[in-house]
Amino acid sequence: MLGGSVLWFRHGLRLHDNPSLHSAIEDRSVPFFPIFIFDGETAGTKLVGYNRMRYLLEALDDLDSQFKQYGGRLIMLKGQPNIVFRRLWEEFGIRKLCFEQDCEPVWRARDDSVKVACREIGVTCREHVSHTLWEPDTVIKANGGIPPLTYEMFLHTVATIGDPPRPSPDVDLAGVMFGTLPECFYQEFTVFDKAPKPEDLGVFLENEDIRMIRWVGGERPALKQMSQRLAVEYETFRRGSYLPTHGNPDLLGPPISLSPALRFGCLSVRSFYWSVQDLFREVHRGQQSANNFITGQLIWREYFYTMSINNPNYGQMANNPICLDIPWKNPESDELQRWMEGRTGFPFVDAAMRQLRTEGWLHHALRNTVASFLTRGTLWLSWEHGLHHFLKYLLDADWSVCAGNWMWVSSSAFEALLDSSECACPVQLGQRLDPSGEYVKRYVPELARMPVEYIYEPWKAPIDVQERANCIIGKEYPAPVVNHLAAAQRNRNAMKTLNRAVSGRLHKDNWLNIVGELRHILQKAPPHCCPSSEEEIRQFMWLNE
Repeated sequence: MLGGSVLWFRHGLRLHDNPSLHSAIEDRSVPFFPIFIFDGETAGTKLVGYNRMRYLLEALDDLDSQFKQYGGRLIMLKGQPNIVFRRLWEEFGIRKLCFEQDCEPVWRARDDSVKVACREIGVTCREHVSHTLWEPDTVIKANGGIPPLTYEMFLHTVATIGDPPRPSPDVDLAGVMFGTLPECFYQEFTVFDKAPKPEDLGVFLENEDIRMIRWVGGERPALKQMSQRLAVEYETFRRGSYLPTHGNPDLLGPPISLSPALRFGCLSVRSFYWSVQDLFREVHRGQQSANNFITGQLIWREYFYTMSINNPNYGQMANNPICLDIPWKNPESDELQRWMEGRTGFPFVDAAMRQLRTEGWLHHALRNTVASFLTRGTLWLSWEHGLHHFLKYLLDADWSVCAGNWMWVSSSAFEALLDSSECACPVQLGQRLDPSGEYVKRYVPELARMPVEYIYEPWKAPIDVQERANCIIGKEYPAPVVNHLAAAQRNRNAMKTLNRAVSGRLHKDNWLNIVGELRHILQKAPPHCCPSSEEEIRQFMWLNE
């Protein structure tokens, strides 16, 4: 019985700013076991596409190679965490289990089972907050015991708490005594001697690999990418601006977003937050104080986490106290499948959906476009369909932030009344963000020869133009799945009717009678999350112009 400590990696796949690592190696006289357990759910592996799984496995491989520099390795095996830790106790007498807090309620049953097992065998659990800037429970307590209902109120609440903690110092692993598994573990569990491939875990590439952009998982790639991002921020601050991707989004260039690295914890959110804040102060020499705008997307991330932690139904409509029970219509024919596969007949939407499937990434403006198209903007289908699809394919999709964004864009939770007037038009937004149509041509090659004046509305091209472009609408490229203008107007009229607050309730024989249903729902809806202002809606939806 050698004793020992365990660092259980779930998210937080890094060595920098890792207070759990500090705790795990306090006593260097006992074995140290860094471990990742494939339990079928951890790190979002229950619903996962090829790109997401590959990114995760690359992150694990990066950790493993870093530990090998110090004579150790990252232990990777299949099993149930509570059983694995009990067996480590039986074999080594481990005394301490350390891990980063996973604050979302979807992880609570897993963590509770481990904590119960540890209490039974006398192993100390040390849980550290480092995946979020502030501990969500602290924010809720500071707001009187309930989550802040608006983003503005969230900002006010965290201002009363104070700045988030600075990152933990780096750890020197020299001299750490790494533990190794006995032979019996290889008989009882599936133990990987190196990071597996997605195929080893039953996840396969669905289509031909035609990625234009290659995302690489891991702490070291993430730190390099942060350095490149800070160089962009530096030039932006020098010009007296901020949020470089918001003012002039580049849909074709190499992405500078760090959200996949933050989602898997390859990059510390505290390190990125304070790097940006400190850089702003450095550029302006303290003459301008940094504000929440320069790290706005990180604060939105915190807001959505805080809204979800005490709401296990946050990712669904049923029994979700902050979500309006909107009677979305059921999918008709193959319209939902066409949306998922990028065959709606709307090139800007289709290009985005194909990029998502092939690369696992979408720019924020594109996410809003496809989300509003699926829900209140055009198809009037439930946001739950979109959430399920994004959770599988989007590299940076975690449960809280992804569900929060879907509810926000669909006006299901974060608006007091529905309003589709602030909605991303799949034609006009494409024309504004990519007037040359190069983004569409990259991901929808059927339209590569379509003249730019028809690239976003190819169904309007005369037949001779379609023939010269080798793209007959309805044959080489699909006709629109719906009449967008008619659908958008129908949705808009329904929502305007709500605002007149006419009493009564219509029987829901078909979708045309949803107005009465919605009115009834909104009249009885409890206070729920809503935007702070109209300007906040426009900024969130990238509709500033």
